[in-house]
Amino acid sequence: MKAVILTQIGNPNQLRVAEMETPEPAAGQVRVRLRASALNHRDVWITLGQYPGIRLPCILGSDGAGVVDQIGPEAPTELLGQDVVIYPAYDWGENPRFPNSTFRVLGMPDPGTFAEYLCVPARHVFPKPEHLSWEQAAAIPLAGLTAWRALMTQGAAQPGETVLVTGIGGGVATFALKWAAALGAHVFVTSGDPAKLEQARLMGAAGGVNYRDGDWAKRLADLSGGVDVVVDGAGGSTFPGCCSVLRPGGRLVVYGATAGNPPTGLDMVRLFFRQAHIIGSTMGSPAEFAAMLRFVAEQRIEPALDQVFALDQAVAAHQRLLAAQQLGKIVLRHG
Repeated sequence: MKAVILTQIGNPNQLRVAEMETPEPAAGQVRVRLRASALNHRDVWITLGQYPGIRLPCILGSDGAGVVDQIGPEAPTELLGQDVVIYPAYDWGENPRFPNSTFRVLGMPDPGTFAEYLCVPARHVFPKPEHLSWEQAAAIPLAGLTAWRALMTQGAAQPGETVLVTGIGGGVATFALKWAAALGAHVFVTSGDPAKLEQARLMGAAGGVNYRDGDWAKRLADLSGGVDVVVDGAGGSTFPGCCSVLRPGGRLVVYGATAGNPPTGLDMVRLFFRQAHIIGSTMGSPAEFAAMLRFVAEQRIEPALDQVFALDQAVAAHQRLLAAQQLGKIVLRHG
């Protein structure tokens, strides 16, 4: 089979398309002939050597969708020939509040989705929503699930509430906007790019502000009337502003820290008098993955795609993600 291999770190140019032996499913596994996969920042960080526990060589990729073309012993025979989306991790465990210590994301050290075939546990494949193309379905798993847990589980967002999604443009943020809008929330966004703010409005945002403006938090509070749920993956200098816009009982959910730690402290008095919650969140369980896909099918939601590349163009796709040029998901189409 054809696969995208990383043999040494440095940058996305280290990725190579190579021929490898096609895997055979073990007991309890199915083999998926992948029709499309999608990129996440995790993939780029691994190529740069900026991810813990890197083991090479590896096949990157956490997101994928395709057809079950072979089943291993003890796997359900009815899965053969099914169109599926792959749960993008291993070993969440039985506790819905947090994952096992052995939890890991698909694609390094385990083989990932940037290949023509992948074997995974049978319980990790879920029916593809029928209204989605292969590229749309492949775009959902990692970023969609991260956004789902942050917004729906940890943030407990409700219809009619006001939601702030920071840093619109990235995969998780774009999915958080999609989920919140479909839920019936009033969604506001931030970005440093005015064009992305306008695109977010076209996708259902009620409004947005440029976080590079010094008074962005005050402007957002005036625009929104206060926020019930903040979904933030940046941290950094804008984090205190995210706290300041919370309404009483508000929830600030943190799923990343691309801008690092806040350089200044938080307004502690505001936090405790407003009974605010600051909650960490990452990824999600298989049960949340199933709930998310049901929501996608029921609401007929279509993920935002930025650009689709051929599998052979994996280097160019990673370079686009590294340059932060995208709005929505960057996808690889498999032959």
